[in-house]
Amino acid sequence: MIKFLLLALLFGIVNSQSGQEPTTGFHLHTKGESDMKKEHEASHPYVGMWVTEDGYIRHELLTNGRYDEARGERNSAYQGSYTVTGNHIEYVDDTGFSADGDFVNGVLYHAGMVLYREEQYEGSKE
Repeated sequence: MIKFLLLALLFGIVNSQSGQEPTTGFHLHTKGESDMKKEHEASHPYVGMWVTEDGYIRHELLTNGRYDEARGERNSAYQGSYTVTGNHIEYVDDTGFSADGDFVNGVLYHAGMVLYREEQYEGSKE
């Protein structure tokens, strides 16, 4: 019986990935975009824009677990994924290069850089 259920479930997954409706009667619930956004916002309290004091480096931590880094006039200089565990962040860019950083008292220390939340940066310019 268990083998039958596993095969039926597997068959349903294969058919659903190929664009066909599963014929087994099983329905696999996939999270919608808004569910994923809420999950990432809850699991990543550091989502948002982070900038160096001079504004040259801009790190945007997106709600979908991706980041987009701009450098000077070069938008999207680096892009990739990130994971946050506690106050530690691990980056893997789309070329496979990895780096990490730590959030300490609302400041991101990453690869020798110090980044501040965009709101803090904007407030410090006045």
